Amino acid sequence: MNIEFHKYIVVLVCAIMMSACHKGRSYFPKEIENQTIEIVRFDKDLMNVREASIKEDIKVLYDQYPTFMPMWVEDILGIPSADTAYLEKALPEFLEDTLYGFQKTNERERKIFEDVSGLEKSFGKAFARILWLYPETEIPTLYLFVSGFQTPVYFGEEIIGIGADMYLGSDYEYYNRVVYDYQKQTMRKECIPVDVVSAFLFRTLPYTSTKSRLLDQMMYRGKVMYLTAQIFDELPAYEVMGWTKEQWDWCVRNEQAIWHLVMDKRDLFKTESLILTGYLNDGPFTSEVSQDAPGRLGIWLGWRIAESYMEHNENVSLQELMAEGDAQKILEESYYKP
Repeated sequence: MNIEFHKYIVVLVCAIMMSACHKGRSYFPKEIENQTIEIVRFDKDLMNVREASIKEDIKVLYDQYPTFMPMWVEDILGIPSADTAYLEKALPEFLEDTLYGFQKTNERERKIFEDVSGLEKSFGKAFARILWLYPETEIPTLYLFVSGFQTPVYFGEEIIGIGADMYLGSDYEYYNRVVYDYQKQTMRKECIPVDVVSAFLFRTLPYTSTKSRLLDQMMYRGKVMYLTAQIFDELPAYEVMGWTKEQWDWCVRNEQAIWHLVMDKRDLFKTESLILTGYLNDGPFTSEVSQDAPGRLGIWLGWRIAESYMEHNENVSLQELMAEGDAQKILEESYYKP
């Protein structure tokens, strides 16, 4: 083999290896400028309330947060926003309660969320990409709050609230009292951007199909997760899915067997609610497939089919993928054969 030909082979092999390392389409130009996102720190001002000055502190909160404060009082505390007399008694208990661990939780929240610049940067990139795809999108105002272990993401008109106490680390002791073990995986600060943006996309791009088969439901949700993965292309796919690497790898290793089982059972075309929730809802496993299969396996399958569809249809844009409501067409034109 002459030297020149040897060099050619080396270059070709390197090119193939680089291509394999960067498999998949790139949808966003590099020159997109990040949006400036500033998270409103309702949590800090709320936790500065003191019982000795409760009446004045509550008035300050209502003045400073004329939209969010009434929402939070009514939806999180379950108190009519106009009933400030009752609020004066309930709020100190909520902030300082030791029986349910709120006092310790709020202290931990202060430390973990002392700096949110990383979150703001991540949101700035994500919403810039969403705006590039959908220029008419209204970027919501993001509020950080404490929820008493009630909700991680909370929507209002042009508002998204982030329940910071639901993201204090998978090992936080008080989570043992309020959630199942399988839910702890995503209860980390770094999971917030994906949780918020995916929830925002589900609201912005609602389900429009008139069919209620598993195929239609899993393709809709799988498409949204595929889009989320493109927006957060710097993250491992398993992080976007909210799984561990081991869970993702198990699904990849068993993908062919999973697909054959689903097809053999003809579950794709079933509409029974138990089948749909079994494949799509969160849980310790997907019982319809295997107790070794992580929950929400149907959404993962929808994601994989959407990925295959886009790889085989390079002329289709992300917007066109999301607008395509014919799940059967996407499946057929995906040539999905694990």
